[in-house]
Amino acid sequence: MTRRGENYGGRSREERATERRERILTSALHLFGTRDYDDVTVADVCAAARVSKRYFYEHFEDRPALVRALHREQNRWLLEGVAAAAPETRDSLDGMLRPAVHRLLELLRANPERAQVIYINAPRMETRRRGVLREDAQFLGDLLRRVSGHPTDQLRYERMLLALVAGLSEVIIDWLSRDMSEEPGPLADHLTDYCLAILDLLVP
Repeated sequence: MTRRGENYGGRSREERATERRERILTSALHLFGTRDYDDVTVADVCAAARVSKRYFYEHFEDRPALVRALHREQNRWLLEGVAAAAPETRDSLDGMLRPAVHRLLELLRANPERAQVIYINAPRMETRRRGVLREDAQFLGDLLRRVSGHPTDQLRYERMLLALVAGLSEVIIDWLSRDMSEEPGPLADHLTDYCLAILDLLVP
């Protein structure tokens, strides 16, 4: 026998909780994607998501925890889109990187709220910023395995990849701060050339 309160409107308690969490994240994406981090409160998110603070705190400890979860979700979406643009078959570095970098900027320009969360608001939390740079460096290393062998100096390789993605991020943040007014094509070519200049020193 179903206990009272387990089902409501044909949905289980777990289904309702999942739906509330998705509403919170969707509302947070819009708010943090259109405002500065400090201008968004838990109350703002709850009002936009139409949930009480009680339900908010069932899913997230506080505002930083919400933004960390939101950033993980959005960064995963971005990396999956970039990976899909990179050729699966063995190719040159240029042949693999150029379409991936072009796709990266196209996705950001077409989704400015996601771009704001990924590169502007969430990275204000220093621990998360450092963590995502390492994640992105590992992601790039995985892509490079499609076209290269194993590095002879693993520590040097990992440090250079970390420096590479940190540089990419700074240029992208500068582009976003100017409202992505520059067409993404030329910028993607510049960033690809930057990547190739470093990777030519690393990839055997």
